[in-house]
Amino acid sequence: MLKTQERVNAKFVKYLRDEIYELRAEHSGNIFRVFFIFDEGNVVMLFNGFRKKTQKTPQSEINKAIQLKKEYYGSKK
Repeated sequence: MLKTQERVNAKFVKYLRDEIYELRAEHSGNIFRVFFIFDEGNVVMLFNGFRKKTQKTPQSEINKAIQLKKEYYGSKK
């Protein structure tokens, strides 16, 4: 969706914090979330994904994405 659409509806993308966004996708009645960041304005890095069972995004999943983001930028040095 992020690659093929010039603009993505706000219903599918949500800013969480620390430059981390959440992409929402639905398949067979299940809602899935994938975290991503922008790298140098163009590249989108996808992080951990999970099936969302509640309205609120679990803090443990956000923390996991923050850690993966740190590891990603650490590996670029």
